[in-house]
Amino acid sequence: MSTTTTEAPKLVTLDLEDFGRPGAKERLAKQLENAVHCIGFFYVKNYGLDEKQVQQQFTLAKAFFELPVEEKEKHEVDYANADYNGWRRPGRRPTGNVFDDIEIFNIPKFTPDFEGKYTYPALLQAHLPEIETFQRALHSNVVLPLLRLFAIVLQLPDEDYLVNQHTFEKKSEDHFRYMIYHPRTEDEWKAADYGKKGGHTDLGTVTLLFRQPVAGLQILGEDGNWTWVSAQPGAITVNLADTISHLTGGWLKSSVHRVVAPPADQREYNRTGLLYFARPHNDTVLLPITDSPVLQKAGMKPRFEGNVTMEQWVKAKQTLQLNPQIAEERYAKNGDGTVEVLAGFKDQKYKE
Repeated sequence: MSTTTTEAPKLVTLDLEDFGRPGAKERLAKQLENAVHCIGFFYVKNYGLDEKQVQQQFTLAKAFFELPVEEKEKHEVDYANADYNGWRRPGRRPTGNVFDDIEIFNIPKFTPDFEGKYTYPALLQAHLPEIETFQRALHSNVVLPLLRLFAIVLQLPDEDYLVNQHTFEKKSEDHFRYMIYHPRTEDEWKAADYGKKGGHTDLGTVTLLFRQPVAGLQILGEDGNWTWVSAQPGAITVNLADTISHLTGGWLKSSVHRVVAPPADQREYNRTGLLYFARPHNDTVLLPITDSPVLQKAGMKPRFEGNVTMEQWVKAKQTLQLNPQIAEERYAKNGDGTVEVLAGFKDQKYKE
């Protein structure tokens, strides 16, 4: 795999304000086709939330991460059971010869399935209604329109085929995330190989990312080179993830990406992000869609041996992600940089 890093590719920016206009969906789908099949990344703008609402979530994230550790650990992730909602402390995963600098707080959907299951510090408890409003807006204003566009790209007879697998009120593992990358010293970055070994794919349908203008995000191109993905003012960065790829036999691309050391003049700053991870219902079976002429023509095949549900997939992936020792043991067992997540499907490390 190449270690070359090149300038940012020209990524598509979808204007969702056009979505409801006559003929707009077909035009947007055409604009999106290459991005979702070959790249796996794009931007969206005019998504129905104003800058004040976005900045309020960044403010809450900053305030949460500034809480004392003894307060945050009251709401810590259940690592052993692969339950990722709550606070994930930094330093749990090795990156090179040092541990990671990432701190996370995940918030599940505000639905009866999760009511009362998780606790929140008073700081966030007071703002849960507006967090819910923000989360629901991302789902309805961004995720559902994108799923309809994917259906058009796939030439599905039912434009709502994928939408019907992503009902907000039905049990699924969607979640909203506050995330921060803490600064590192030059020696720490060197020991971590400047983040170059952190290539990965996300496990859901799509990931929506609000970013601060600090460089660091890169994607792996079809040519084997890493390219920068810049932050666009007023836009959400979107990447496709594993589940939508499973549902299309790999035709829709789950993009490999990583977060590396920012330029030297930006390394003293925290990098905070807001993310929404969309996923289908837990009982969704991850087999390729059968009535897509596009997939039929491409001859796409199932990625698993037997029927695997979304719930099984999430559990298997999160067990590896939340438990580095288990992951390392299983990678070492194979010895080729891959691990079988579930029967028939292997994940791999992207080292450079």
